[in-house]
Formats: sequence, structure tokens, C-alpha cells
Amino acid sequence: MPRLVSERTVLDALAAGQSALAVPGGALVTALARDTARDRGLRLVTEAGGPAATPADPPALPSAPAKTLAVGCDHAGFDVKDALAEHARSLGWTVTDVGTNSTDSVDYPDFAYAVARLVHLGRAAAGLMIDGVGVGSAMVCNKVPGVRAALCPSTFAAFNARAHNDANVITLGSRTMGVEVCKRVLAEFLATDFEGGRHARRVNKIADVEARFLPGAGGAA
Repeated sequence: MPRLVSERTVLDALAAGQSALAVPGGALVTALARDTARDRGLRLVTEAGGPAATPADPPALPSAPAKTLAVGCDHAGFDVKDALAEHARSLGWTVTDVGTNSTDSVDYPDFAYAVARLVHLGRAAAGLMIDGVGVGSAMVCNKVPGVRAALCPSTFAAFNARAHNDANVITLGSRTMGVEVCKRVLAEFLATDFEGGRHARRVNKIADVEARFLPGAGGAA
């Protein structure tokens, strides 16, 4: 039995006809695994036979102050960063600028990580990272546990990222989007709430995948 109990572990047990699944001491049981087991009638029990009273979940992100935004960029995004930060302030958001602060060449992963780190630590409710295209920064941010970053080239993408995917970081491309388009896209992202409902289960599946690679989870399962 791996040290991680994921939805896949639960589904495999159900497919094998089990009515109970032994949970090793110290195992990480994902929220989706627990919900699936409950919904499908599979009991999670300790190896001693008792109920697994409080399965461990991946740590949730700390609650961040409302309407707080971490903003970063590389040299390609520097020319639009200040305009977007000021636009966010005009919408009532408090902005923390993590740099860069000139057009001198820098490495986008350093600043994308700085943005994602503040979201992960609960110091910012959302993050904005601007580079030339936005793809690389999204990749970096999505390596940080609990961060769901989305490259949003349009207002519809921004709406969908928030309403359906509960994204908490938006990445933009200064070389593919004009500054006025960036403002509109950012405003849509900041104004849209997560809809929950059927989308919550899908977002939980994202967390379930992430949990498989957390320290102590024993690798992919």
C-alpha cells in the first residue's frame, strides 16, 4: 500500500470488490479519495481495524487578506507591469510588487516563483506575472503547491480560469497582448468568483494529482 491514498487507490479497491480499505499509519489521504470512498460506500479503516478518523489532506493554503495581489514580471513584461499594477489598485486591490524593476535581462522563473510563493504562503489572494508570452511563467507558478496559474489571452479565458478552474494566478504576455487588452483581461480575472458546484470536484482532482507527488506520498499512484 503506498503512503498516498488517492482517488485511484479507492477506485481500484472498489473494482476489486472491497468494502473496506486499510489505511496505513501516517498515510496521506486526499480529499477526493475520502469523498469518493464516502459516496461509493467504501470504509477507510486503520490497519488495526478501526475507522480512519481524520485522514490527512495536502495542506491548504493559508487564508490571504482579501483583494491582495502579488505582481511580478521579467524584462519583457516590465513596460506594462506598472500600468497593470495601477489598474489593479484602481479596482480596489492592494498590490505587492516583487520586480523586476528595469528592462535589464533577467530570468522569468525567479519572478514567477516570487509571485507564486506569496500566494502559496497566504500573503496574497491572487498573483499576476507578465513575461513575453506568459507560457513559461505559468509553468513555473504551477510547480508551487496550491497554485493554479492560467495564461489568459482573452477576457473569456480569464473568466473561465476563475469561474471553472479556481485559478489564483494569472499570467499575461506583453509581446502578444496590448496593454489595454491586458487591463481588460486582468479586470475580468479579478472580478470573477469561482462557481463551485460541478467544477469543485474537478478542481479537487487537480489537487489529487498534485498530492501524489508531495513529500512522503511515495511518488505517483
